[in-house]
Amino acid sequence: MFLSEPDFTTVVRATPLVSIDLIVENERGEILLGRRNNRPAQGYWFVPGGRVQKNETLAVAFARLTQAELGQRFAMAQGQFHGVWQHFYDDNFSGNDFSTHYVVLGYRLRVQERELTLPDAQHSEYRWQLPSVLCASDEVHDNSRAYFLDERFCEVPGL
Repeated sequence: MFLSEPDFTTVVRATPLVSIDLIVENERGEILLGRRNNRPAQGYWFVPGGRVQKNETLAVAFARLTQAELGQRFAMAQGQFHGVWQHFYDDNFSGNDFSTHYVVLGYRLRVQERELTLPDAQHSEYRWQLPSVLCASDEVHDNSRAYFLDERFCEVPGL
């Protein structure tokens, strides 16, 4: 269920959002990143993902988001739960003067790179990078780099 913009603004202003981030790995151990078109984190390289909608099960959301973000539908069972994170942003989708808070469920997903058809609705371009490389880039958002802290590839101050 999609909300009207005024209703969505009220929700973002008052509550955390629940989302699924996809930590997508190809055959070479590289991670998929897209340069974000939209706020928050606009212009940064970020892993694909999106919000869980009202009355949508996590399994349905996972299938919908993989189709929308990767161009191929995957079942939740094809991914591996990677953990729960919180993402805090000073801005929001509209650019108005309020913050955004996400509770994020991270899922790792191994794919055959050639089987993906990456859409351009949320990301202007894509790249595949090894975790050690993406962790060293200031263009990769801290919230995406945080997915690799437990693997000792990244050291992100304050996270």
